Amino acid sequence: MNLFGVDISKHLLRDEGEVVVDEVTHHWVSYIRPVAEAILGLALMIVAATINMNVAWILVLVAFALVGHAFWRALVVSRDRFVVTNMRIFRVHGVLSSELATMPLARVLDITVKQSFTGQILNYGHFVFESAAQEQGLNNIYFVGRPTERDLTIQRVVQRAGLRGSVG
Repeated sequence: MNLFGVDISKHLLRDEGEVVVDEVTHHWVSYIRPVAEAILGLALMIVAATINMNVAWILVLVAFALVGHAFWRALVVSRDRFVVTNMRIFRVHGVLSSELATMPLARVLDITVKQSFTGQILNYGHFVFESAAQEQGLNNIYFVGRPTERDLTIQRVVQRAGLRGSVG
């Protein structure tokens, strides 16, 4: 089992000719909170080394909890993948267990790209999918790098698959 990455190839329908068009990992901004937690935990460990041991053990426990939580959150982010293929879009995520949500291209009705002011500056955004299906694990995809480019990629794949009418 690959702890830090996700093996996308095992989810592909290779015998049907499915190929990956784009594999999306989270933008680096999604790691800011785990890194800040880890830094705070390390700072607490340094402070704990300078104070009375009767109180320091509490700081050490809190520090270990913060660093452990930061590691866990970073692992969750790193194992979350959004994949666009020539046949469908899917999302694979999970650390101890894995969850796969998939949607055929024919069911993609609308994609809304949301970018905050910070997202516009740092070039990330969030995808909101409206599909012909019920709610599922592909409704919202957060912290997508280069969202406009990725939106155009999805639109091209849908167009090439002949699922939208041509203009002209």
